[in-house]
Amino acid sequence: MRLLIWDFDGTLAHRRGETGWSILLAEALDAEEAGHAHTPETFRPHLREGFPWHRPEVEHPELCEPEAWWASVRPVLARAYEAAGYAPARALELADAARRLYVDPTVGWARFDDTLPALERLSEAGWTHAILSNHVPELRGIVAALGLEEVVAHVSCSAETGYEKPHPQAYATVLDRLRPAEAWMVGDNVVADVLGAEEVGLPAVLVRRPDPRARRYADSLAGVESFLAEAAAASATG
Repeated sequence: MRLLIWDFDGTLAHRRGETGWSILLAEALDAEEAGHAHTPETFRPHLREGFPWHRPEVEHPELCEPEAWWASVRPVLARAYEAAGYAPARALELADAARRLYVDPTVGWARFDDTLPALERLSEAGWTHAILSNHVPELRGIVAALGLEEVVAHVSCSAETGYEKPHPQAYATVLDRLRPAEAWMVGDNVVADVLGAEEVGLPAVLVRRPDPRARRYADSLAGVESFLAEAAAASATG
C-alpha cells in the first residue's frame, strides 16, 4: 500500500473559507443575538489555550468519549464569551450554541475546489488515502457529509484516539493500522503536519499556508502530486 495521510481542516475542507474558533463564536452569536457588536477579534485572544491540541505532548484517553471531550472544551468557549461581557450562565448557553453550529455539516463546511479531483487522480495512480486530524468527535460525520467517505480508507481523529499531532503516537494510529509500504503526510500546519511527521520518518508536504521551515510546499493539492512524481522518478533512477 502507498498511503497519503491528509490533515482535514484547512487542507481538504474548511468552514466559511477560513478556519478558527473565534470565527465560529462570532457566527453563533450572530444567530443567537442579532445586532451584537462583537467580531472574531473579540474572542481570539481568549482561545489561545485550553483545547486539547494546545498541549499535544499530553495524552488524553479520558476525553475519548464525545461528551467528555466537549465537557473539556465547553468552559474554554464560555470563557471567551464571558470575556466579551456575558454572564456565566449565558456564556455556557452560547458555548452550546457554538458546538451545535460547528458539528452541523450542512452549515458552513465545504471542500476546497481541488480536493476531490486531486484525491481521485491519486487514487487512480494507486494511492490510498487516510485522514489524520486534531478535531472534534463528530469529524467522521463531517467527512461523510462532504462526500469524502468513499475516497478515504481510514479516519483517525484526536478526539477518538487521545493523541494530538505532532505527538508521535498520533501518526502511529494510522500507520499501525494500515501498515503501508510507503506513506506521506500532507497538511496546512507546519508543526503538526510537517515537522511532526518528519520526526517520525514520514516525508511531508505543507499546503496552502507557506512557511520557510517546510522542505516541500505546494499552494494547491496539485503540487502534492508533483512532489510524489518527483520522488517516484528519483527512486526509479536511484
